[in-house]
Amino acid sequence: MAEGGKIRIWQHAGWLFVLALWVGRTCIWAQEPAKKDTTIILLTDLGIQLECAQALNDLYNFKFRKAESQFHYLRYKYRWHPLPYFLMGLIEWWKIMPNTKNTSYDKEFLAYMDSTILVAENLYKKYPPYKIEAAFFLAAAYGFKGRLYSDEYRKQWRKAAYAGKQALEYLEVCKQSQHLSLELLFGDALYNYFSVWVPENYPALKPILWFFPKGDKKLGLQQLKEVSYNAFYTRTEAMVWLMRILNNYENDNLRAFQLSEYLHQTYPDNPFFHRYYARMLYAMGRFAQAEPVCREILMRIDSGMTGYEINTGRYAAFFLGQIYESRRQWDEARRYYQLCVNYARQLEMQDSGYYLYSLIALGEIAEQQGNKTEAKKYFTEVRKRAGRKDEAYKEAKRRLKTLDRKD
Repeated sequence: MAEGGKIRIWQHAGWLFVLALWVGRTCIWAQEPAKKDTTIILLTDLGIQLECAQALNDLYNFKFRKAESQFHYLRYKYRWHPLPYFLMGLIEWWKIMPNTKNTSYDKEFLAYMDSTILVAENLYKKYPPYKIEAAFFLAAAYGFKGRLYSDEYRKQWRKAAYAGKQALEYLEVCKQSQHLSLELLFGDALYNYFSVWVPENYPALKPILWFFPKGDKKLGLQQLKEVSYNAFYTRTEAMVWLMRILNNYENDNLRAFQLSEYLHQTYPDNPFFHRYYARMLYAMGRFAQAEPVCREILMRIDSGMTGYEINTGRYAAFFLGQIYESRRQWDEARRYYQLCVNYARQLEMQDSGYYLYSLIALGEIAEQQGNKTEAKKYFTEVRKRAGRKDEAYKEAKRRLKTLDRKD
């Protein structure tokens, strides 16, 4: 079930150039690459990739301490390069992902992004062999900052616009070389797709894009698929965006489901992937498979497992409510709908679709069991919280009229 709210132009613009840091406040911008390292391009160096492989797996599997240990070693070894700061920032980003309403990780995340920019600018300006690689990290860091600033719970549009503009400029520099082609293709893919998708879906925003290069949505999808299959650092991020685009905009639920299943199986302790997999199972009507997946999510929340929190629980509880309602197991359905309502109230998300439709379901169950007073209470709460144009509002209003006629 889709949550309410329109997609913002800068929320996409911030992600057109994605990849992605707090560093001890030493003079990192003054550091220089060691002479013996002047020919190393870290992004494409197989030895560095081997050093990072397990740490990246740990990062996406929410084993943050293990990942940090390896990234700290990279920072010690290559503190003149933006890569280790970028990777440390990526850890903070994934701490944000399960619940973007939580702003407690913003400060450290932005500090790592700023450190990435400082280090990358030094390479960009002073060391020509690193110019393209530095531009890649500059585009990545500004892109991530733009994405955070444009989030629906931050809405810092001016900062998002500036970051997006900076990211675009450095992305254009990157295109001068095929040296980092697969990693660079990620930003190009997102730009190609969303620079067309946004004006197609929001014509009023077309003037904003007049001064931007023309994109190609079909090409963007092809590029995103190539990155998700073959890149190293950007592979998982590309796969996440491909999954979301196929599910939300391209009506390719089967392929999106396959990606969600792969991501969950590959990183079984990642709550975002766990939740998305449960959501896809629910959306495709695979209730028998969805039930144990959702129960496991709630169990992990209760046990305090890293990254599992009540926003993810809100989804799982709603899906379980739907599953048990479809089986006419009213007591179980009521239990999980009420849990979803409780989670939403704790998060102050009483205008969300899951909250409103949980209340409608609770009202229907109460009405069916002959408790009209309780049913009216639930429907009245929906009418109070939902916008007048929302389907939930119309449904609650209709239900209340029906109850009044029966009285």
